[in-house]
Amino acid sequence: MAAALPITVPSVGESISEGIVSKWLKANGSSVKEGEPLLELETDKATNIVPSPGSGVLKISAAEGETVAIGATIGTIDPSATPSAAAPAEKVNGPSAPVEKSNGSGAAASGDRPVSPAVRRIAAEEHLDLDRVAGTGPGGRVTKGDALAAVATEAPPALPRVVPTQVEAPSARPASAAAAQAPSVSRTETRQRMSGLRQKIAHRLVEVQQTAAILTTFNEVDMSRVMDLRAKYKESFQKAHGIGLGFMSFFVKATIEALKAFPAVNARIEGNEIVHHNYYDIGVAVSTEKGLMVPVIRDADRLSFAGIEKAIAAFAVKAREGTISVDDLRGGTFTITNGGVFGSMMSTPILNPPQSGILGMHAIKKRPVVVDDQIVVRPMMYLALSYDHRIVDGRESVSFLVKIRDGIENPERLMLEV
Repeated sequence: MAAALPITVPSVGESISEGIVSKWLKANGSSVKEGEPLLELETDKATNIVPSPGSGVLKISAAEGETVAIGATIGTIDPSATPSAAAPAEKVNGPSAPVEKSNGSGAAASGDRPVSPAVRRIAAEEHLDLDRVAGTGPGGRVTKGDALAAVATEAPPALPRVVPTQVEAPSARPASAAAAQAPSVSRTETRQRMSGLRQKIAHRLVEVQQTAAILTTFNEVDMSRVMDLRAKYKESFQKAHGIGLGFMSFFVKATIEALKAFPAVNARIEGNEIVHHNYYDIGVAVSTEKGLMVPVIRDADRLSFAGIEKAIAAFAVKAREGTISVDDLRGGTFTITNGGVFGSMMSTPILNPPQSGILGMHAIKKRPVVVDDQIVVRPMMYLALSYDHRIVDGRESVSFLVKIRDGIENPERLMLEV
């Protein structure tokens, strides 16, 4: 009889000592194949997919939402076991796990259906009667998602979570006023654990606000030439390189030229020293369901327009699939973020420490502008540069944005590198 193979928490990068079991992708007791994705492991930098170490039957021993150390065993794969009727992926205590019964309060009732610790916790905190929740898991079991959806959509009738409101005696004021101040049964609250990634983002944002002297300067750029060039060569570019020509490659190229002209923006402070980077690793902010991530385009100055577009497209796929790795996020000398895709007209982006600068792109809007003493309508974009004033002076920051503007308004210079 072959021995069971342990499922251990893999090392996912330097300085990371633990992770969170975000989601089991296979049910407890189900049959899995070697290399098949088993679970999502969330760290403070990224979400990683952990594959099965072998083929056999999965036995889960760590619940979703549980914090686990690197190297810890969180389950096994038994090659000689027989698959059982699929249990919900969240259930980690096996068939002998006790089933909570209703105590009349509706706080954690579950009938004869086994539930995971995560579901029991939600039920207890939210006074949720699980007998009233339609389960979508195997056998009609209530999953964590079912419980959260029930809490979000309605107040459980057994014990609605009402926020207490002091109400004066009716005689002390008109009846209409008393009715207006009466507590509402629809006033509910829900709690959700802040993900490891979101906690890390929050910590870093507060840290950079407290340690850096952040200033933001603005400029605007006429997008006409880039838009015309893109429209003219869009199809031929796609045929030649197998990738679409977007705006971001123009901004990456323009940013690199500006960084070469003003190297302080590409530097960082380390103790009492200024560390100048003689390379250009450009981070491109990507918004995901789990939070903001900044994958890094390595040696972006050596890439063509097509190379930059392919790198960005690859990161976009990884972001959608949740497979961005720690190596994809590590380092970076400067960051570009595009709030314009969400309709932002203007913002002040926050530095990505320990970097000293970040460029904010915004929505392209047609506006009247003066060109050669004539009022014309042009597609304009506001640009924002947030920078660390400890290392970058105002003159440099303004000149940096002007350099980017000149590159975008004269895109042939970017292509010819002049």
